[in-house]
Amino acid sequence: MKNILETSLKNSLSYQEYLDLVKNLLAENKSTGPNQSEDLTNYSLLNSTRMKRLDKTIKITDETSAQIQKINEPTTWLVLTEGWCGDAAQNLPVINKMAALNNNITLKLVLRDENLDLMDLFLTNGGRAIPKLIALDKDNNVIDTWGPRPAVATKLVTDYKAKHGALDAQLKEDLQVWYNKDKGISTQEDFIKLLQKN
Repeated sequence: MKNILETSLKNSLSYQEYLDLVKNLLAENKSTGPNQSEDLTNYSLLNSTRMKRLDKTIKITDETSAQIQKINEPTTWLVLTEGWCGDAAQNLPVINKMAALNNNITLKLVLRDENLDLMDLFLTNGGRAIPKLIALDKDNNVIDTWGPRPAVATKLVTDYKAKHGALDAQLKEDLQVWYNKDKGISTQEDFIKLLQKN
């Protein structure tokens, strides 16, 4: 695991580098990842716009800020993501804002489909769900993980699947409406719980 983590960290991007990569690919009518389609490009375009808006509007609560300030050892937040992923677009701006509050936190992003060895170490219910955040200590030992979405949103998805038997376009719409109303608060609450635990 250590080798896989270290290889991924070497290939990682900063938040700004990730935004630039997505933007440059969109200029060529492409999305991140080996699979290219009109749908994936359209999702990437929508997500790029969404992230720009969230970067400006997301507010970090005082409680979250206080908890983040308590991190007194160098920590890396390594996140698996892709430009076409709706959950990533909703959560990365929040994670970036939280990481920026403490110089001990380094946020690094890697593309899932270029790092499947890493992804397969951190599956969610057997699936390659993203975004997936892996918190590492200064020696690159795993402290904790988070993702692919806040616990409240995960329950919304699980309940929908139980009721309707599958995830469909309606759920995607419901989830985006939920994210818009939530404004990153549930993600912050999840992180407060994680940090209090460690």
